[in-house]
Amino acid sequence: MNSDLLQELLQLNSEEKLMLQQQNEVKKELYTSQDHFVVESEKFLKQNTMIMVRKHTRFVDFPKHKHNYIEVNYVFNGMLKQTVGNERFTLKKGDLLFLNQHIEHELEACGEEDIIINFIIRPEFFSFIFSYLTTENLISNFLINSLFNRTQNGQYLYFAVSEVVSIQELIGKIILEIMNPSIMSESTIKLYMGLLMVELIKHSDKVKYKEDSHKHRTIVESLKYIEEQFNHATLYQLADKLNQPHYTLSKQIKKATNFTFKELLQEKKLSVAKELLENTSLSITAIIEQVGYENISYFYRVFKGKYGYTPKQFREKMLK
Repeated sequence: MNSDLLQELLQLNSEEKLMLQQQNEVKKELYTSQDHFVVESEKFLKQNTMIMVRKHTRFVDFPKHKHNYIEVNYVFNGMLKQTVGNERFTLKKGDLLFLNQHIEHELEACGEEDIIINFIIRPEFFSFIFSYLTTENLISNFLINSLFNRTQNGQYLYFAVSEVVSIQELIGKIILEIMNPSIMSESTIKLYMGLLMVELIKHSDKVKYKEDSHKHRTIVESLKYIEEQFNHATLYQLADKLNQPHYTLSKQIKKATNFTFKELLQEKKLSVAKELLENTSLSITAIIEQVGYENISYFYRVFKGKYGYTPKQFREKMLK
C-alpha cells in the first residue's frame, strides 16, 4: 500500500486533535440528529454521492451505534478491536468488515498507528452488483437484506483476507479513486467494487458471518431480471422464467423487499433515465423509449415525483 498515503493518514485531523486536547467522549451531534445513536450518511455524503471513504477517528472509544448505510471497515494499518452484536473481534491489517444498517457495534479506541478506513456506502449503490452474481451466496444474501429487507435483521460479514494480494490491490485502487476523483471515477469505482465482490466470493472460506436463515435465490434472480431486462420486463414473463405462479412470486418479492415488482421496475427505469439525461445527448423522447415507457405524460409525472423536476428541467439544471 502507498507509504505516502499512510504518512498522510497518520497525521492528526481536527477531530483527533480535539479528542487529545479535551479527552472528550464522542459527540453524537457530529454523527446523528436522532435520539438513538444511528450514524447518518447525510452527515458525510453529498446528496448525489453514493460512496466515500473516511478515516476513523482515533484515541476515543466509540459507543454502541448503528448506521443508516452500509459501512465497511478496512484496517489500513495496525488493528481494530470492536464488538459487533455480542461478538468481539480483533481485525488485523488488511481485514474487512461489512456491516448492514441493522447491526449494532462499538469500537475500542485506536492507537496512533491504527489507521482504519471506513467506507460509507448508500445501500442502493450496490443495485448494479446483481449482474455479477450468478448464484446465491453470502454476499448476495447480505446485499439483498441491506437493500430491501425491512425485518431489521442485523448482519455482518468479516473477511480475514490480509494475505490475499488481489483483494488488497483492489481495495487500494478503490480508496485512491475515491480520494482522487476524475471524470470516470464513478464507473471505475463500480467496476472495482464488482471485481472486489467476485474476489470475496471466491475467498468465502475466509469469512465469518451472521445472517438470517431465509433463502433468496428467487429474489436474486428477480432483481437480476429487472437489472438486465428492465425496458421490457413483466411480472408474468419473470414468473414463467422462474416456473412460479405470478401471484406467488409477487407475494415473495413484496415480502422480501417491501416493494412490489412494479415499484422495483419503475425505480430501475427512472434511475437509468436519470443517468442518460446526465451523461448523454439523447433526446428525452429517445430516452423514454429506451427505458421502456410508452406513455410520455406518465413518464414525466413519475420522473418529477421521484426527482422533483421534469426531465427537461433536470437536464437544464445539470447543464448549468
